[in-house]
Amino acid sequence: MIESDNLRDKKIALNNGSGEMPALGFGTLIPGPLATKSATKTALEVGFRLLDASERYRNEKEVGEAMQEVFKAGKIKREEVFIATKLWNNNHRPERVKPAFEASLKKLQLDYVDLYLIHTPFAFQPGDEQDPRDASGNVIYDKGVTLLDTWRALEDLVDEGKCKAIGLSDIGLDQTKEIFKASRIKPAVVHVESHPYLPQWDLLDYCRKNNIVFQAFSALGHNNQPKLLEDPVITAIANQVNMTPAQVLLAWAIQRGTALLTTSTNPSRIKENYEVSALPADIVQEISEGIKLQIRFNSVVETGIPGFIPRSKTD
Repeated sequence: MIESDNLRDKKIALNNGSGEMPALGFGTLIPGPLATKSATKTALEVGFRLLDASERYRNEKEVGEAMQEVFKAGKIKREEVFIATKLWNNNHRPERVKPAFEASLKKLQLDYVDLYLIHTPFAFQPGDEQDPRDASGNVIYDKGVTLLDTWRALEDLVDEGKCKAIGLSDIGLDQTKEIFKASRIKPAVVHVESHPYLPQWDLLDYCRKNNIVFQAFSALGHNNQPKLLEDPVITAIANQVNMTPAQVLLAWAIQRGTALLTTSTNPSRIKENYEVSALPADIVQEISEGIKLQIRFNSVVETGIPGFIPRSKTD
């Protein structure tokens, strides 16, 4: 039996009562300002209603410009789009959280965001340098602040009304539990790498039990080797159901109860990734149980060092 076919319009309620977020979202980790602006506009125009940004991506300005052009055209209203951005590691000190958040708002040209995430649980040396290194090239961490300290500063932002919900990113189960138990405002979203090679069932189960939205990035494997899009189980199913491998993977993610992000700069692929329809339940189960390979593509959860963001000469 196939569930409601219209997966692209599926929304998931947030646990703090601030509304719902689309299950299908568009990520803006895109190299280059022109490509960022073009892809963001295309994503909104084809139907995506969730955008995921970050100060670390260094393109919030272009994301903001793209959104404003679409909003001013009159076809989409701001309140119809769920917009998330993230606090980077060098701004974990509580006194740095609000200025970093307001800088993101300014670049995005917004009065509020729907979701603000702590990008990783690792605190780096506070300052303007996003990737502080010592003379040996090692990251300089900040041991003078805890994740809970940073979380409480995010709670204050919710109190002020400038972000509707807050959450965690690149986090493991144990730290998620710690923040959930100690927090006044509970995490609404946990944003982590997840796909059939890294299903993260334990974390997903915890999120389900506590009404936390589990949002998967790299849902298509981020084009790393081995290529998830070329997995024989996925390609065989794609042929069987007359869908692309990407559409199969996106449908699987939504049907197992997660939200997800997909990213592309190719207009036809952006449209293709939005046109997601449901799989039969037995095929969802086949993907969940039939793929045994276990691979994490992004090591950011171990160090806080960006896995998919190349270091530039200025880093």
